[in-house]
Amino acid sequence: METFAVAMPGAAGQSGATGTAMPSLANGPGTTPAPDMDAIPSNAPLRVALLLPLRSDTLGQAAAAVKAGFLAAWERDRDGVTVTVADTGDATSDVLATYASAQEQADLIVGPLGRSAVGALAASPLLRKPTIALNTPEGYGNPGQSPLPARMLAMGLSIEEEARQAANWASSEHPGASALVLATGTPWQRRIAAAFTSQWQRQGLAVKTVELGAANGYLNDPELVQLRARLQTDAPGLLFAALDAAQARQLRGALEGALPELPPIYGTSSLNPGNGSNFPTQELDGVRLLDLPWQLQADHPAVMVYPHPPQPEERKPGAADLERLYALGIDAYRVAREIGHHAGVRFQLDGVTGRLTVSFGQGPASFERIEQAAVYKNGVPQPVAP
Repeated sequence: METFAVAMPGAAGQSGATGTAMPSLANGPGTTPAPDMDAIPSNAPLRVALLLPLRSDTLGQAAAAVKAGFLAAWERDRDGVTVTVADTGDATSDVLATYASAQEQADLIVGPLGRSAVGALAASPLLRKPTIALNTPEGYGNPGQSPLPARMLAMGLSIEEEARQAANWASSEHPGASALVLATGTPWQRRIAAAFTSQWQRQGLAVKTVELGAANGYLNDPELVQLRARLQTDAPGLLFAALDAAQARQLRGALEGALPELPPIYGTSSLNPGNGSNFPTQELDGVRLLDLPWQLQADHPAVMVYPHPPQPEERKPGAADLERLYALGIDAYRVAREIGHHAGVRFQLDGVTGRLTVSFGQGPASFERIEQAAVYKNGVPQPVAP
């Protein structure tokens, strides 16, 4: 494990750039935080440890993106904050050992990043300092799931939560409608299909699921023909596409003309491949989705003040997801800074990953992210009011 301190001039006690509006703060229930969860005085330096698997074969790129966003936010607003970055490795034992060591030197921990690592930490007796996990344990957010330890806040980018928000949005626009959920056997598609279905049923609405065959990312043509025939005889009120953007284009093309008017299509950020993907115009026009302000709103006040990471000449698959993780790093720093100086209150933040509501220091922590709704117009997802 290699741990290194970010030692740039002015790391503590010097003002960085200003101009970002501070989050609104509102007192929550009048409970007293545990002694080690008291807010750090604003005139004392806040020591933050960022724990990431930077050398991981599987998570290294994601970790680097989060780190870059975190440090970009720190550079902008680093007055009174020092940051130490530690490589955790992949093994659970290494993650827990790194966490235990960081806890001795830091006031607040940000990390780990991997879902299994977050789950292991949540189940361990190690937690003594405020901790912002960058992912959510398996099953977190499901009904009946045990809450996280009081000192842990989970603020990862959850595509399952996006699917639940999409279900709420779709049901508000089409009260009482039935839904048909379309997915392939890819694990992440099955997860968001299940999340949407569960949320839809929770509202007492009818829903059916069709799992489409796919090879090399392309949907099975004969199955699309069968789906087209099914819609002509039994059209649902709307479709939820638990697919990627290329598959959604293929789906839309296969269903074109099947009905006088196709049911509206909803999806998650997986339907937005980001800038530079060179999608033909209008193929997804009318499709509704949720995504981060970072990806949808270049003129958003919070988005405008942070630098975007350099873009390679050749855009690679997954580039949009790395951009989202960079945005997560930005918001993770902003939330860490607020918790460090305002533990024991509930606050709201107009973040680059969405509208954030955080409660920390008064019993179990809570975190909510409301993402931006958008509709494809002329080949580009345009923000709309949900």
